[in-house]
Amino acid sequence: MRHKDTSKGPKRDFGKSRRPAPTKSRGKPEKKPAVLAPRLDGSPGRPSGDRPPAAGSGQWLYGLHAVEAALANPRRRLGRACLTPRAVELIGEKLLNRVRVDLLEPGAIDKLLPAGAVHQGAALEAWPLKTRDLDGILAESSGVARRVVLVLDQLTDPHNVGAILRTAAAFGVIAVVVQDRNAPPQSGTLAKAASGALDLIPYVEVVNIARTLDHLAENGFWRIALTGDGEQSIADAVPVGDVALVLGSEGAGIRRLVREHCEAAAFIPIAKTVESLNVSNAAAVALYELSRARSE
Repeated sequence: MRHKDTSKGPKRDFGKSRRPAPTKSRGKPEKKPAVLAPRLDGSPGRPSGDRPPAAGSGQWLYGLHAVEAALANPRRRLGRACLTPRAVELIGEKLLNRVRVDLLEPGAIDKLLPAGAVHQGAALEAWPLKTRDLDGILAESSGVARRVVLVLDQLTDPHNVGAILRTAAAFGVIAVVVQDRNAPPQSGTLAKAASGALDLIPYVEVVNIARTLDHLAENGFWRIALTGDGEQSIADAVPVGDVALVLGSEGAGIRRLVREHCEAAAFIPIAKTVESLNVSNAAAVALYELSRARSE
């Protein structure tokens, strides 16, 4: 039995001219072409719409010196820069042409960073530097009169390690060696404390500090452990050639096994009214003594 069509709307056309309805793809969704954000010089930049760094990948570096040094380092993988107009002026277009620049007010940059971060109007998305090969560094520095390598035995405070990196850069240290499992990550805090030195001094992460000291000895380095109960002052312990200077953690100091892999244990003479120096201050004094002995 046929039913009468009682609908009031227009009848559908089931003829051949009707286009087939689009079907959903079962594969991966088609990616839209990236829209490039222009660089400061007007040339195409990197894709826009970048998200803030995810945990375990990139992080925010902040502070003018840290941001400038990272921008100038070709080894750095970079994301976007969030800057105030004043910071753009101070850093300059030459460095900033590597990245997309978002102009923000200081308060907006505050929201991207940890509470209390002193950013000076500059924040940069960056990925940690890949650890350098120690043998390559030794080969590159073969012509240096006295090579100095700083070895940090389980220092964990990023402010102390950052300050040591800054001092190391000032005194021409060729590398700072840390243990990969017991060292602060390459965070914004570390980079800010280093004031750019994280991108100037090779930050070498190794598995075993004792074995690394043995390797340095095989390459002609005299190993000195800086301790409060050393047998001689740092000035007297300085040799003629290359030096590996070992600094211990803020609390426990140098571990026994690491100390046993050193030829000498030295101390810094200080007044009896002071129990000890902060490890970053001790590093500065020791490096000064090494540089003074080198010039004599």
